[in-house]
Amino acid sequence: MTAHPSPATALPTGGSAAHTVNRLRPRRSCLAVPGSNPRFLEKAQGLPADQVFLDLEDACAPLAKPEARHTIVKFLNEGDWTGKTRVVRVNDWTTEWTYRDVVTVVEGAGPNLDCIMLPKVQNAQQVVALDLLLTQIEKTMGFEVGRIGIEAQIENAQGLNNVNEIAQASPRIETIIFGPADFMASINMKSLVVGEQPPGYPADAYHYILMKILMAARANDLQAIDGPYLQIRNVDGYREVARRAAALGFDGKWVLHPGQVEASNEIFSPSQEDYDHAELILDAYDYYTSEAGGRKGSAMLGDEMIDEASRKMALVISGKGRAAGMRRTTKFETPVN
Repeated sequence: MTAHPSPATALPTGGSAAHTVNRLRPRRSCLAVPGSNPRFLEKAQGLPADQVFLDLEDACAPLAKPEARHTIVKFLNEGDWTGKTRVVRVNDWTTEWTYRDVVTVVEGAGPNLDCIMLPKVQNAQQVVALDLLLTQIEKTMGFEVGRIGIEAQIENAQGLNNVNEIAQASPRIETIIFGPADFMASINMKSLVVGEQPPGYPADAYHYILMKILMAARANDLQAIDGPYLQIRNVDGYREVARRAAALGFDGKWVLHPGQVEASNEIFSPSQEDYDHAELILDAYDYYTSEAGGRKGSAMLGDEMIDEASRKMALVISGKGRAAGMRRTTKFETPVN
């Protein structure tokens, strides 16, 4: 998780209202659930995923989409989503379904919805259009203006080229998401296994894509989320791909099957040892820079020298640990002179 903004950051809009988005929502595991399947929607409520997104796009057949909107509204309003970020993925703006997806879902379940996920984002204007539609609905319905966030999914070359502008398009944006399947198709990548390396390429074919998304996200204090791994029963393969994204600094990854949830939560959380150490660094730095600690710019914590750079690094680890609900097992002891 990005540790720099506060949990709820109020940002100005063009009008008199303020957008209030929560950019520190836990998203280690983002569970995709077909919006047209009541059985899956029921089961998802009991799974330990940080985020659940109810899907109106690829997981819903065209003929099922109108009814699925109302099914989603029912489950958002009547289900128990305690502890989960509640998201609906609508269809992209090139289809005939998008505006009705947004109007039906937000008017029907706006107070019980955290974010709208917009797929196949190609430019900033598409995000602005969603922002304006959300604002009109919120004002019409008497909802808090700006509370519902936007998650932007990058799924083709044009979207990747414009990712910096997309990340800045609206104060509502909370995450930038990599959509590997459509992206692989859009660039003619020679592979049919989503998330796996294409044959014949000796390096990581996704490194540039993931880094560009990550840089755009971090430059704008957003979260970066990796997309799905479609071999749902190959948990070892999922772990390998997830570890690559986590090592770069991504905040979480999609999960398509209950068996992937535990792996994702583990991989995108710090170890207990790292979390404890980060909290000790923060406590020690606060003490040594204070009047009581001698107003030092740097100091020793055991055999380790810590300074402002150490504090910044520790903030990232501690932020992820706190968002994951971790509890420290060590305590900083004020040195005795």
